[in-house]
Amino acid sequence: MYKNIYLKKGKDESLRRFHPWVFSGAISHADDGLEEGDIVRVIAANGEFMALGHFQIGSIAVRVLSFDDIEIDDTYWCGRLSSALEMRRSIGIADNPDNDTFRLVHGEGDNLPGLVIDCYGKTAVMQAHSVGMHLSRNTIAKCLVDVMGGRIENVFYKSETTLPFKAGLGQENGFIIGGSNDNVAVENGLRFHVDWLKGQKTGFFVDQRENRLLLERYARNRNVLNMFCYTGGFSFYAMRGHAKSVDSVDSSAKAVELTDANVALNFPGDARHHAYCEDAFKFLDSAGGKYDLVILDPPAFAKHRAALHNALKGYTRLNAKALERIKPGGILFTFSCSQVVTKDNFRNAVFTAAAVAKRNVRILHQLHQPADHPVNIYHPEGEYLKGLVLYVE
Repeated sequence: MYKNIYLKKGKDESLRRFHPWVFSGAISHADDGLEEGDIVRVIAANGEFMALGHFQIGSIAVRVLSFDDIEIDDTYWCGRLSSALEMRRSIGIADNPDNDTFRLVHGEGDNLPGLVIDCYGKTAVMQAHSVGMHLSRNTIAKCLVDVMGGRIENVFYKSETTLPFKAGLGQENGFIIGGSNDNVAVENGLRFHVDWLKGQKTGFFVDQRENRLLLERYARNRNVLNMFCYTGGFSFYAMRGHAKSVDSVDSSAKAVELTDANVALNFPGDARHHAYCEDAFKFLDSAGGKYDLVILDPPAFAKHRAALHNALKGYTRLNAKALERIKPGGILFTFSCSQVVTKDNFRNAVFTAAAVAKRNVRILHQLHQPADHPVNIYHPEGEYLKGLVLYVE
């Protein structure tokens, strides 16, 4: 059966509040022979069973799979995946013919810490962030295909860059079930290529779906600048929203190429769109006052708490440049996907940027991740995406 990890006295309070992490500093000792990725039973100082979870080396020592003393087997995995699918069905995301793109599993938000699964048409892209999830990947993939009942035929495993480096697993990305060259998916009636082999995250930023729809409403007759465009999601939504012109900018030539391909899928030969491979700050320096709708959706400026101070300075500098150059009456969509940056942190950085730019700014919307990226109420750290829509006088 599973080995035990024993907590120090008084270190069980967070588990009694159903927080899904056990930190290494809370552990007194463990049974002999414990290896990274093992399923362990967490025992309080008084001998009481607290949780089952994956053991890992690092500050987060255990990611909780269950607060009940059960067997982690096929029934467990299929049950968790069924629960995740039922939630997406209940909110109308999983059964929409105009949308075959959604997140099925969002880590702690679906009580599966260390696991992400995004669905793109007939292909699911699975990503492990812990050794324990990696070791269970084949069982999870099989349960996934069974639970999805024909919706998913291919499972692409993309964990090369997300697994702990020191674990030395030598994992390479690739299909573990099926295989497909059809990388076109549909989101809200728009088609796009998914680069699940070499793209960021699982190949597309599913978490901006609702925010892209909102942008479409504001795009009519505007000159749009999509900074950090990646695969051009905001760009082709702006074009469907009857934007006057759309410029997409990214420092990656591959991203610019993919943006052009995605725009061509939906608006072939449309002269309103231009893509540029250039540094964001340099492009903004030379942008002048052409744009009256700007999107700032940069990659995470802070991946850990030690980088928070510099990240906030970066957000302030970036937003100040955009606010200085946007036309009067313009609208700015600005985001942070850094988990360690709180909503208040981000809002204060943008507030400072507005003061630096000497512009009158009003908040129209406060944005966040969509419903298929749920936040476990016992794990507030799961709320990572922050966004503001600003009206700039």
